[in-house]
Order: sequence, then structure tokens, then C-alpha cells
Amino acid sequence: MRGVRAPAILLGGGVSDRPRPFRFWKPGPPPAPEPQRLAPEEGAALLLALLWMPALPPAASRLLSLPRALMSMASGSPPAQPSPTSDSGYVAGSVSAAFVTCPNEKVAKEIARAVVEKRLAACVNLIPQITSIYEWKGKIEEDSEVLMMIKTPSSLVPALTDFVRSVHPYEVAEVISLPVEQGNSPYLRWVHQVTGSASDSSTVPP
Repeated sequence: MRGVRAPAILLGGGVSDRPRPFRFWKPGPPPAPEPQRLAPEEGAALLLALLWMPALPPAASRLLSLPRALMSMASGSPPAQPSPTSDSGYVAGSVSAAFVTCPNEKVAKEIARAVVEKRLAACVNLIPQITSIYEWKGKIEEDSEVLMMIKTPSSLVPALTDFVRSVHPYEVAEVISLPVEQGNSPYLRWVHQVTGSASDSSTVPP
């Protein structure tokens, strides 16, 4: 018909006059970054950091407890005292065993009797015929001696040492002591009693 324009249609998927909907362009996802490779020294540092991580929590807990310790010190609270061993009432280290060497049994007995009489010791054991090898004035010496094992309160060790030095025939007398950490509680109490009070000296036999 004249005056009417037929729509242009192209068969087989061609172009048509019908309006098409407008479509917005949407960008796709950005490409994934390529993995970075660590230098050898960077890898070693990372490995060390991972190995140290388990040690961080204890250190952190110690740091957190530091303010409490400082506050305790600032408050003037007394330092902790040695705790008694079990329920015996004995304070570890309050008794000592002192050792003295003598040239013969006569000298050892005289010193042993004197320290017990002066209440510088509760008991002295004499161990005869020990062999001592030592250096003295540039020469190696070997002598037969008697060893004294003296049980006394640790607080009396300085006085015991001074007395032994005053009566011992050696130019340099050996007097050494070791603290007793634990033992028979009645005996350890007796050591304190016999050196401190005459009325308590018979509570436990040596």
C-alpha cells in the first residue's frame, strides 16, 4: 500500500527496525595478582618469626604480672621467708654441717669437746684415718688426718669458725659448712635446742 512503510526485516538473523533495549556495560572482575616470591633472607626471617610465636604468651603473661610485683614492692611488704619442710616446722637450711680436718685424733677430740661445751655445736662426729692430698706452698702434700663433722645451727657457723681458727694448730685451718635442707625433724629441732637452752638439751639424744 502506498504511504505505509513496511518494516525492514532481514531473514536469517539480520537487522530489524524494532527498538532494542539499552544495556549498560559492566566491567568484569580484576585479574588476580600474581603471587610474589620471597627472597631467601625474607623466607628465613619469616620462619624464625613463626618459631618464636609459641614463646610469646608466657613472656606476655610475665609482663602483665610486672605491675603487680612493682605494687607489692612499693607497698613495703616483707620478702617471702623460707617455708618449713612439710609439717615438721623445720626451716630448710637453718642447720648446717661443718667440716674441719685435724692432724690427729687427740687434737680433733679436744676441739670437738670444746665446741660442744661452749654450745657452738650440738654434736661432732670424728672420722679417723682419712687421706688428704693437697698443694701447699708449691708442693703436693699427702697426709693422714681426722675429719670432724659438726652439726650446728647455721647462725652459729661464724662463731664456730672463729673459735676453731683460734685453737687449731694449722696455719690455715679448714672450716667449711653446708646447709641441711631436710632430715629427721626431731633431730634437727634438737640441734637448735641443745645449742640455745640447757633445759632442752636432753629432749633427743645425739
